[in-house]
Amino acid sequence: MAENRNTYTLKNDAGRGTVKVAEEVVAVIAGLAATEVKGVASIAGGITGKILARKGIKALSRGVHVDVKDNAVTVDLVLELDYGFSIPEVGAEVQEKVKSTIETMTGLQVENVNISVADVAVDDGEQ
Repeated sequence: MAENRNTYTLKNDAGRGTVKVAEEVVAVIAGLAATEVKGVASIAGGITGKILARKGIKALSRGVHVDVKDNAVTVDLVLELDYGFSIPEVGAEVQEKVKSTIETMTGLQVENVNISVADVAVDDGEQ
């Protein structure tokens, strides 16, 4: 891993070595998990799950911020939701999905998932 990246030790086994994760990886996990929730059109800036999977952290600069302190994670997401969905319900589902996915994949404890809805996507029928 590059030396200037914030990394966190997930496992340190004297017989096997260490397992570390970069903060950017946690951000990508959060972004992908959020875009899997029905009602989420994209992360701020029009970043969909497909774009995020292909371009990674470079696509997240405006829509996902992750802070890890003492193995506790705080995630801030800026989302565009699909028109017609309940913002509180989608927000709660995103919070749970992001929390459970990060905890399952990394073992880090997620303290907060903060959601800001920046826009609503309206399907105008054009393809």
